[in-house]
Amino acid sequence: MAQDFEPRANTVARLILAGLVLMPLTFVGLGYALERSDYVTGQNETVEQPIPFSHAHHSGEIGIDCRYCHTSVEVSAKAGLPPTTTCMSCHSQLWTEAEMLAPVRESLSTGVRLKWEPVNELPDYVYFNHSVHVTNGIACTECHGSVGEMRLMRQAAPLTMDWCLDCHRDPVPYLQPPEMITYPYRTTSQMSEIDQAPLAEFYDIHPGGLTDCSTCHR
Repeated sequence: MAQDFEPRANTVARLILAGLVLMPLTFVGLGYALERSDYVTGQNETVEQPIPFSHAHHSGEIGIDCRYCHTSVEVSAKAGLPPTTTCMSCHSQLWTEAEMLAPVRESLSTGVRLKWEPVNELPDYVYFNHSVHVTNGIACTECHGSVGEMRLMRQAAPLTMDWCLDCHRDPVPYLQPPEMITYPYRTTSQMSEIDQAPLAEFYDIHPGGLTDCSTCHR
């Protein structure tokens, strides 16, 4: 009796069945990787601004405190952006004719504020309060990266839900003393858990409810 199928047909059939199983898993894996890629999260992306403001120069080299420009960071959900008069408090005397500062001079003369583009932007359904974080031991660089080294500002963190929850589940290892909150360089904490325990007590940190949905979604 003649064979209906060649011997290799079984191998082909097995490969097809394996492909039917593996293809969905492959697509899920690729989707998962894409969702967490820089392309989607925006991590490491540098945003073009009306002037090439250098945090490395202003906060790193000169030592201007974050709060000089971001005046509401300790009292409001928003950190705040400086008005043109803040820029001109220095640049009315320094680099007064610099070409790159022409938009600043124009803003001052017209009264139209500079339009700074957001670098770290969260979806509308996410609630984030700067003051709650910086007054409770979370340094600016924990989210914004080592701004004292950034010639141009970029998004340093992925800002994903997983990334936020890593800290919310156990914030103690991320805590810094008050004098380090606005330090412009990212520091790897060398403190042991025993050393950090007093900081948790100082800031009155209780991680229990920090992962409730209503903490970030209101």
